[in-house]
Amino acid sequence: MSSTRPEAQQAGVTLVELVVFIVIVAVAVAGVLGALNIATRSSADPMMQKQALAIAESLLEEIELMPFTCRDPDDATAGDASVALSGNTCVNGGTMENIGPEAAQSETRYSAANPFDNVNDYNNFAMAGISDINGTAIPNLGAYTATVAVAQQVLTGVPLDAGLLITVTVTGPANTRVVLQGIRTRYAPTSLP
Repeated sequence: MSSTRPEAQQAGVTLVELVVFIVIVAVAVAGVLGALNIATRSSADPMMQKQALAIAESLLEEIELMPFTCRDPDDATAGDASVALSGNTCVNGGTMENIGPEAAQSETRYSAANPFDNVNDYNNFAMAGISDINGTAIPNLGAYTATVAVAQQVLTGVPLDAGLLITVTVTGPANTRVVLQGIRTRYAPTSLP
């Protein structure tokens, strides 16, 4: 009679199963790390984004706080109350304030003698490297640029020449770009600071 012995139960994993497990885990980890790498590379640094936003907000506020009158504040008729005869629309002679700085007066943002003195003056203003109102470069902001566009904006219930759309665009390192817009209306056509 032959004796039969029960076979011992197998414990553990085979070499083939172990190799398949390692390959599957390696592919999954490589995929996750690749996705994280792409996300990190294509996202802007939050500090750069916040800095660009702060620059844009500051410049937009500076522009919106400027006078918006019918005439250039340097014009002798600028404060003449008879200039605005038709609601808020500027009429009755004189030279209308053009969009853009007055070239004849060499107005610039940084001039002490002929600074920008009206919202319109900021049209096409650009600066590479951010500087304050006096033209002093602000440390660590040399990689940023800012541009401004000012255009007439049609608004319901407001005369055609009494609304402006101000667009401030700031670009910075790592493809950081912020665009802010604001609307300014002329509510006091002859009021001078």
